[in-house]
Amino acid sequence: MATRYETFIASKSQLDSMSGFDPLWVPDFLFDFQRSLVEWSIKKGRAALFADCGLGKTPMQLVWAQNIIEKTNKPVLIVTPLAVSRQTIEEGEKFGIDCEQSRDGKFSTQKKIIVTNYERLHYFDQSDFAGVVCDESSAIKNFNGKRKAIVTEFMRLIPYRLLCTATASPNDFQEMGTSSEALGYLGYTDMITKFFKKEDSTNHHAWGRLKYRFRGHAEHPFWRWVCSWARAIRKPSDLGFSDDLFVLPELIEKETLLENTKPRSGQLFTTPARDLQEQREDRRNTLEERCEVVANAINGSRPAVAWCHLNDEADRLEQMIPDALQVKGSMSDEAKEERLLAFSRGELRVLVTKPKIGCWGLNWQHCSDVFMFPSHSFEQYYQAVRRCWRFGQTRKVTVDVIVTEGEVNVLRNLKRKSDQADRMFTEVTKAVSNELHLNSSDNFTEVARTPEWLTN
Repeated sequence: MATRYETFIASKSQLDSMSGFDPLWVPDFLFDFQRSLVEWSIKKGRAALFADCGLGKTPMQLVWAQNIIEKTNKPVLIVTPLAVSRQTIEEGEKFGIDCEQSRDGKFSTQKKIIVTNYERLHYFDQSDFAGVVCDESSAIKNFNGKRKAIVTEFMRLIPYRLLCTATASPNDFQEMGTSSEALGYLGYTDMITKFFKKEDSTNHHAWGRLKYRFRGHAEHPFWRWVCSWARAIRKPSDLGFSDDLFVLPELIEKETLLENTKPRSGQLFTTPARDLQEQREDRRNTLEERCEVVANAINGSRPAVAWCHLNDEADRLEQMIPDALQVKGSMSDEAKEERLLAFSRGELRVLVTKPKIGCWGLNWQHCSDVFMFPSHSFEQYYQAVRRCWRFGQTRKVTVDVIVTEGEVNVLRNLKRKSDQADRMFTEVTKAVSNELHLNSSDNFTEVARTPEWLTN
């Protein structure tokens, strides 16, 4: 019988690194590159798939989950952002994979793939499941502390785990530690200690929120380590397959600059904001002008989405655009989901919302007109654009960023983060294409025993 100390240690431990098996079912509807990723992730057991928007993460995770079910005869839980649960159910029906949506932790015994939202995860018991899939897993770090803790604790002892997202962290390498820790490999703090050192505050090229940089000669080993538990792909050719069926249409990114706007208090002329406080003041001073530009551009017959960051911006746009509806944070989860899905199905012409509410996981290939106000979050910008500009889109996509003279530094920061994102994906896809493998586990030959003085 285990002692209380042994039980305590077991509750804090992670599972061994190799927990996969040979695939039991790989259907013909998967593309060749999808088949490769699914087979690898099933053999790995606990893995991450960083596949760009439109490459079919949903069918891949459904096939992965079905294999776990056939192996263990236990359910698998797929956790998604708001409104993506129904989209996942519809994909399951399309491919003949039995899924069931649950909001309260209850489900039938006949249907084995259970789908829910991150907001509902606290209703579920981890012991009911043999596997868990976190769809759009990069959204986890944007949750509040309580919800993030629920997700991390729920996954920790489940034997089979899969993270799926378009961008693990498009501009902050440190977030790789969040994914690794969730999968049970190297923890976030251990990753920082192993590969990074604190950046000198005088170095203006420091990246990330905590100002760390690679240790000397550590960058290449870092990407080899990432490649040991993750696969990243922006297009099939990253894995050596043909891109013929996966070609993106033209993306037109433009900036609409508002000049001669109201200056901030104490100024005669508008100058670039120097800090967040000045940026907020400039944003509120120009709210009416910016919303008017967007409303004039959207008024028409084409589907469009307007991304904003302030409640006042969303309220004003909803008033100015006759057939627009907004999804706001104060709404119930059910109401948010209903409006997001209405836009996805073409029942709503214009959607107004914030990136932190609706930029994860939804497929909006029917829309090619995107309007937004800038922020410092490149990840939100990337995800917001990728709702429409993704594989499967047949028209060129236009993204119009409405910016004032006071916000030009925000755009510069976004460009810097975009360059970092390109560098990250280039490095990790290079590591994948070179088929570099690193055994990131320590195989101990002796079982740890409780000291006698602790058992007395």
